[in-house]
Amino acid sequence: MTISSNIGSPIKVSVETFYVEAQSQPEKNKYVFAYTVTIKNHSLCSAKLESRYWLITDANGKESKIEGEGVIGEKPSIAPGESYKYTSGAVLDTPLGTMQGHYLMRNEFGTEFEAPIPVFSLKSLTTLH
Repeated sequence: MTISSNIGSPIKVSVETFYVEAQSQPEKNKYVFAYTVTIKNHSLCSAKLESRYWLITDANGKESKIEGEGVIGEKPSIAPGESYKYTSGAVLDTPLGTMQGHYLMRNEFGTEFEAPIPVFSLKSLTTLH
């Protein structure tokens, strides 16, 4: 599944998700998902990714909030027209869940703004929805 959005932001975020069956243990309610994020800068100036915020919700309504500096140990600066891509993961107690959030960006003039990450689904191979 791939989602994409740049609602009110010069930064477009696209996400592709994958169920990692080899690392999952359904009998122990452990479902592992990977997601690849592509962040494209559609503005006329560079933008640096300063921090991230994720809200992860499983099918039981359990929420986890993740906040921190950068992504995967980096604070990438993305030039106009350029993209940055990374892969990370999440572990849920259920075979279905959602993620959403935002990146806090700073342009080359020091102005901070949020780049929204719209809600996307995490689904195991056995999930029919």
